[in-house]
Amino acid sequence: MSTVLPTGVDAQGIVLRVGDAAIQPEFQPVLADACATLAQAGLGLLGIYVYGSVARGDASPGESDLDLTLILGEPPDSSVRESLDRLRQALEQRHPSVTKIDFDIGDRAEVLAPEHQPKWGFWLKHHCRCVWGEDLSLHFEGFKPSRDVARALNADFEPVLSGYLTRIDGVDSVPERLRLQREAARKLIRATHTLRPEDALMWPHTLEEHVALFVQHHPEMRVQIAYFLFEARNPSAEREAFCTRLQAFVTWMVSQQG
Repeated sequence: MSTVLPTGVDAQGIVLRVGDAAIQPEFQPVLADACATLAQAGLGLLGIYVYGSVARGDASPGESDLDLTLILGEPPDSSVRESLDRLRQALEQRHPSVTKIDFDIGDRAEVLAPEHQPKWGFWLKHHCRCVWGEDLSLHFEGFKPSRDVARALNADFEPVLSGYLTRIDGVDSVPERLRLQREAARKLIRATHTLRPEDALMWPHTLEEHVALFVQHHPEMRVQIAYFLFEARNPSAEREAFCTRLQAFVTWMVSQQG
């Protein structure tokens, strides 16, 4: 009888890489433009990686983000970060096939430092596809699912979500507010992974997989997490209601960290 393996792991419990299938045709132009634009910017870029729905091959034109990890040769100063943000905004304007472009930025020494392997090593090895430059994921062996890795990846959830609360409270534009609510809901759902049990074998990739694993072990929070999954896909809640629910969920999550 064949063994049914948990999502995202192999027979040894090693987390699988995202697929190596060709990028969907609808997203090839924006990805090619991003690689060419960033590589020619003279900002010390060493590698560009795609992650998320575009990397997995299940993105939807006009509805999905383009998520990129950028690794530089040296730690970026404020001027480099400002230049990258200007390039990001220009790419967004040129390519309506994506709703947003996100950059996660690191540098080579940080990525390869032994103490950062649970974060950067796992991230590049199992969630990213190198599409330009040096592929630092080749420096790492496969990782097994663990709470330590989950917490390393999401250690910033409390300050990041508190920042979203401040921004949502202060924005006047309704479309901008709803965009921020969508981003905050997505961050919250992924951050629930810090509560994964030590013996869980599944490693979630999609928002729905994160929710399924969370509800399996915290059924008492089913209604609360379902609210944020809806907002992550179809943001529509009123400001006060969303912020109240988000603050309550973050407070609960902090209380659960052991």
